Order: sequence, then C-alpha cells, then structure tokens
Amino acid sequence: MRQWYEELFDNYAKTYDKECFTQGTAGECDFIEKEIGGDRSKKILDIGCGTGRHSIELVKRGYFVTGFDLSGSQLERAREKASELSLKADFQKRDAREPHFKGEFDLAIMLCEGGFSLMETDEMNFAILKNAADALKPQGKLIFTTLNALFPLFHSVKDFLTSQVNADGARYGKITFDLMTFREKNTAEFADDDGNKKTLDCDERYYAPSEINWLLKSLGFKAIGIFGSKLGAYSREDRLTTEDFEMLVIAEK
Repeated sequence: MRQWYEELFDNYAKTYDKECFTQGTAGECDFIEKEIGGDRSKKILDIGCGTGRHSIELVKRGYFVTGFDLSGSQLERAREKASELSLKADFQKRDAREPHFKGEFDLAIMLCEGGFSLMETDEMNFAILKNAADALKPQGKLIFTTLNALFPLFHSVKDFLTSQVNADGARYGKITFDLMTFREKNTAEFADDDGNKKTLDCDERYYAPSEINWLLKSLGFKAIGIFGSKLGAYSREDRLTTEDFEMLVIAEK
C-alpha cells in the first residue's frame, strides 16, 4: 500500500514549487555555502531533493551535487528544470531508508522534511539518519531540518495548521497531536498539478532537541548544533525556541 507522502508527491511537482515554504532556496543555499567555506571541491548529497531546488541552485553556483528522491514525478520536474538551465545535475530515484552510499560525500543536506520525520515508524526515520551518516566522509557534515516538538508543547498545532493556506488553497482538518508519540495526524485537502482534488490522511513525527542530539551521537557525530529554522534565513545565531515550528540541525563527524 502506498503511503500518504507517496500519494502527495505524485503529480504535484509544479504545485510544490509554488508553495510558500519553497521560496527561501537562495538564502538557504547561501547558508550551505558558508558552512562549507565556499569550497567547490566538496561533494554534496541532497536527500529527498524533490524538484531539485537546492541541488539546482548549488549546481548553478559551481558545486557537484547528487540529489535523490522517492518520487519519480518530483525527479522528472527536477530534471526538466536543470535541462531548461543547461545544467548537469545528477538526480536519482532512491529510497532514503535504504543504504546507497558509503563515505562518498563531504556534506549531506535534508531540508524541508526531505524524508526524515515523514516516515510511519521511528525505526524508519532512524534508518534515514543512519544512511545519511554512512554516506559522509570521516570529516563530513549533515545539515537538515525537522519538526520541533517544543512547538506543540506551547502552541496549538491545530490553530497553526488551519491558519496556513498554500498558493493553491490546501486545507487541513481532523488535526490531532499525540503527546506520547509526538505524532501529528491530519487530513489534507489539495489539488494536484492537473487540478484534481485529493484528500490524504497525513502522519508526521515531531522531534525534541534532546532526541535529535542522542540519535546523532549514537551515529558518531561529535559536534551537534540545533537552531531555530527560518525560511530562507538559516543562521547559527538563531537560538531554538518554543516559537520555532521547525529546527535546523548541523552535525559534524
């Protein structure tokens, strides 16, 4: 049976690129460049690359990037965009839960819930982190964002989501948050690229900073920083608070 995230990203690529949360790509890539010192010899892995927005922006800036995603539809759009810009980008169809690379990359990025936190079990989410860690060279770095479990402890997730409407009018209903599992469930109504209306039962995992810290330490990361995540304006100066819906994680081996 196909999971909700597989259904969501089927024939949704053009609509996805219009979402409000995809509009900070250039600023986010500025941060990524800063984190690797502008060294264009660094090999970058983009996990859950979607329509390739970060990969393509980084390739434009002269970096070698391999991007992979579970969605063939999203990848098709990524290849189209790269072709339109005459860029050579390496996009592959892969499942982040499965091991694919070993010690090949200087940096792995996994932004905007690129797989991690979308999975139906904690074991699957951990497998994604482990495979990302394994793909890195000995001194490699992992940068990713994930949902911040501190937010729903102080705010209503229901109120937050019902106030969010994307460019094409997606609506969220039947929103619940389980404090025992840190899982939010909701029913999302939206239209795909052809205007077909869809309804999906979504299920996402929020993570506490302490959980992330422990998981990454267990995978051999030595320097771990957890910060607030602001659209298009990632910064190590942005202290994580209960007001942040997402957190930015930077881990170094």
